[in-house]
Amino acid sequence: MGTGLIAVIVVLVVIAAFVIGVFNRLITLKVRANEAWAQIDVQLKRRADLIPNLVETVKGYAKHEKEVFENVTKARSMIQDAGGNVEKSAEANNMLTGALKSLFAVVENYPELKANQNFIMMQQELTATEDKISYARQFYNQATMVYNEYQQAFPGVIFAGMFGHSRRAYFEAAEADRRTPEVKF
Repeated sequence: MGTGLIAVIVVLVVIAAFVIGVFNRLITLKVRANEAWAQIDVQLKRRADLIPNLVETVKGYAKHEKEVFENVTKARSMIQDAGGNVEKSAEANNMLTGALKSLFAVVENYPELKANQNFIMMQQELTATEDKISYARQFYNQATMVYNEYQQAFPGVIFAGMFGHSRRAYFEAAEADRRTPEVKF
């Protein structure tokens, strides 16, 4: 075996190790982003499971607020139908957030409902779940940023497409949630 053949074998082994390292890094980042999305999905499902109980409690007090209940139910259904699609889930989540704001605005008209122990507990659960969704969304967006960044930087930019990796979408807030609220006295 000549020195030249050994050098070629060493170079091929180094290149193979490099490509394997890039491949494994892409897989690790993709798995982290998938896990982060799964955490959002869990919290969205938890919130969707709380909604029917909340709506039923409010319905008992506010029978004539049919449109509000329909909007909440429709938005909840959209979240369940979105599956693993980040864009559809984000859109449905934003719609549900708006519908819940309307629902809580209706609640303001019913002081006895605001004092109802079941309603208070469900509202606290929903608030805790909203916080968990917010944290999960931050974690997902961070994992997505790292994954997308690696695909755009060297050496990931060379291999990402070859290995079937593509950019992930961020879980973004609705445009209405980004605006500064108006405070009037």
